[in-house]
Amino acid sequence: MYKYDEVDQQIVNERVAQYRDQTRRYLAGELTEEEFRPLRLQNGLYIQRQAPMLRIAVPYGMLSSRQLRKLGDIAKKYDKGYGHFSTRQNLQLNWPKLEDTPDILAELATVEMHAIQTSGNCIRNITTDQFVGIAPDEITDPRAMAEIMRQWSTFHPEFALLPRKFKIAVSGTKEDRAVVQMHDIGMEYYIDDKQQLAIRVWVGGGLGRTPILGVVIEEHLEWQHALTYCEAIIRVYNLHGRRDNAYKARIKILVKALGIEEFKRQVEAEWAHLKDNENTITEAELTRVAQHFDAMPYENLSAHDASFDAALASNPAFAAWVKRCVHPHKQAGYRAVTLSLKPHGKAPGDATTEQMHVVADLAEQYSFGELRVSHEQNLILADVKLSDLLAVWEKARTNGLATPNIGLLTDIICCPGGDFCSLANAKSIPIAQAIQMQFDNLDYLHDIGDIELNISGCMNACGHHHIGHIGILGVDKDGSEWYQVTIGGKQGNDASIGSVIGPSFSAEEMPSVVQKLIEVYVKERTPEERFIDTVRRLGVAPFKAHVYAKEGATA
Repeated sequence: MYKYDEVDQQIVNERVAQYRDQTRRYLAGELTEEEFRPLRLQNGLYIQRQAPMLRIAVPYGMLSSRQLRKLGDIAKKYDKGYGHFSTRQNLQLNWPKLEDTPDILAELATVEMHAIQTSGNCIRNITTDQFVGIAPDEITDPRAMAEIMRQWSTFHPEFALLPRKFKIAVSGTKEDRAVVQMHDIGMEYYIDDKQQLAIRVWVGGGLGRTPILGVVIEEHLEWQHALTYCEAIIRVYNLHGRRDNAYKARIKILVKALGIEEFKRQVEAEWAHLKDNENTITEAELTRVAQHFDAMPYENLSAHDASFDAALASNPAFAAWVKRCVHPHKQAGYRAVTLSLKPHGKAPGDATTEQMHVVADLAEQYSFGELRVSHEQNLILADVKLSDLLAVWEKARTNGLATPNIGLLTDIICCPGGDFCSLANAKSIPIAQAIQMQFDNLDYLHDIGDIELNISGCMNACGHHHIGHIGILGVDKDGSEWYQVTIGGKQGNDASIGSVIGPSFSAEEMPSVVQKLIEVYVKERTPEERFIDTVRRLGVAPFKAHVYAKEGATA
């Protein structure tokens, strides 16, 4: 993973000192709440329903064991002994005290971490595929480019106060696992017919109140121009984006209003002034940044391991875990492992201090001291030997990290919702827990196969409910909490936005609603179909008819 140099460390240290003084002045009454608000937001601090919330950056989802251990220590010392991993691959602390936040940032700086630009109307944390660098379907490893973009966007003076937050995702694989079509800018790296690295640029995607799939603005961008082309896009957005209406301020609204052809024309006109300037990336710069990523010291292993094969044949529980939680690796004799943060009955994406320490230990012992955070709110050991998988499973299982449900119905993506977030209309976590308990039979889950269920507590869609095979949205109805259901959403190359099945439901009804959706699928599926395939073939109607058959419209 990327290792700081002296300049990186100096920037982070100076920001900690600056924020410490800003916090001191605010607590002393020298800064008003209005004056302090943009300063704390620039450092990841929100004021939530119960307490402040601090969002810590995990650039492109990569952590060292040292960093994760520090996060666990901070959660124990300054919070309630746990943290929440988000769909942006970051970590959120839900209970820090405002006066402690400068000390938290100072401790983060000792392990090359910060909370810069994790909130506010700026360019947020760059995200990518959790299997970056090791995926068999990877065309090119985009991490060095993602790091160049991170350095370019951090503290960019022109983009410190955009109309709204701005999110960029990069992908270098055949199968998109970075959800590039759902970002303000999605960058899809590929090798062109001249065997040169090129970028397909998507623009104007986003969820929230108006979910929109991005469109391709540039089919073939030479990689050297990644920064200047993004800068042209963001300049056009910064100039014309709505600032009078927060609900219409995202770039997706501007692209839709102008149309992609007119938006592209304006971007190209702006780019004419930027192309080939000092932000054009050179081979030397790409090589310099790439050298900050240590190459993994892989051993020359066989593609098969006798001890692994024996354990697989003799231990059904281990075999079930391998089927769901172990993933292919481009290096022979190695696998990637997803450690589930979705045990049944627990808040999805939460990890305790003790669990963070255990994962750090596993990473050090079995995965070169590195790990990743996934968009799906789980943790990944990317480089585990086949011969070590049994030992990893045994330790993970002992610590509640080996639920074999990755990709199944209970591997739920879920925002913190009304239990924590001041923007939420309804609670998310209790709904996730109730559904997990409704479907507590792992054999049944394996039988119904791959299903993505996403839950958001409000229209901001932090749980990405629009692109879940089943999406659940918390809504406020006359001061009470109700839940709207969509089906047919999907991430990936063939991404789609889900369709609402009908009127909303009470919290108590939600497990049975999901059960009825599954019943239609089980009855109507063909042998090769996943839930999403059946929905796309049949449409919403049969699912809606079964869900509302007896009760009628509930609201």
